[in-house]
Amino acid sequence: MQFILSCFLLLPLLIVFTLESLLKLFIPKKRKSVTGEIVLITGAGHGIGRLTAYEFAKLKSKLVLWDINKHGIEETAAECRRLGAKAHAFVVDCSNREDIYNSAKKVKAEIGDVSILINNAGVVYTSDLFATQDPEIEKTFEVNVFAHFWTTKAFLPAMMKCNHGHIVTVASGAGYVGIPFLMAYCSSKFAAIGFHKTLTAELAALERTGVKTTCLCPNFINTGFIKNPSTSSGPPLEPEEVVDKLMNGILTEQKMIFVPYSVKIFTILERIFPDHFLTVLKRKLNIKFDANIGYKIKGQ
Repeated sequence: MQFILSCFLLLPLLIVFTLESLLKLFIPKKRKSVTGEIVLITGAGHGIGRLTAYEFAKLKSKLVLWDINKHGIEETAAECRRLGAKAHAFVVDCSNREDIYNSAKKVKAEIGDVSILINNAGVVYTSDLFATQDPEIEKTFEVNVFAHFWTTKAFLPAMMKCNHGHIVTVASGAGYVGIPFLMAYCSSKFAAIGFHKTLTAELAALERTGVKTTCLCPNFINTGFIKNPSTSSGPPLEPEEVVDKLMNGILTEQKMIFVPYSVKIFTILERIFPDHFLTVLKRKLNIKFDANIGYKIKGQ
């Protein structure tokens, strides 16, 4: 009873904060400067990571670029330098904890303390539970989840010391909605969102609110990782569109970024609507892509 009364007394605050949120829709928040900030991006040798590096290069940040692909990461670094930024390329296996920790030591010793960390590296296997090999499941979690822990443990202490920094988690809309034949990927992205939300709460509890957090949750992106994706809600997103939303979210310090916004609407509907209706709605979305199905019905 006491708890219910306490919640009721918070009603005026709810009204004030709701009005504040509505006003922010019409008053664009000023973008922060990232000039001179040391920005580390994992998975920067291609796709979203590469394009994000280019955008930070245009803003005169100092880039630290990680990827397992030597050729790809050197190409990204070269373009960042052409855009006028300092860029340092490291070949790092984000599925390997010791490689992450050793590379982090090199970064701190040779370049300095990272103030913006973008955990972007990711892997995906399009197969059902039975066709997904055990090492593939392990690697999915090592790259999509565990690497976030190791990079954050390596670079967060310096941010907390000066109460300044930003940690970005690249998750997915699939981290809210389970999609058949993406079980390992969806599970890892659910975990990545949980990582972001809990890290945000922990920083607040430790009164390190100068260290910001952002989580990106996009729909299918046209990067080639998932073959022939399609849904009735529209074509796959172009990487440039996603990076534009990501950069705006980072620079205005948004907690969550949904691309497109319908992803957020669906997450709200999933909490409200009955399961049977959601099943019909998901069927209407008609999500398709090339996948390896290992399960076979006896006799077939």
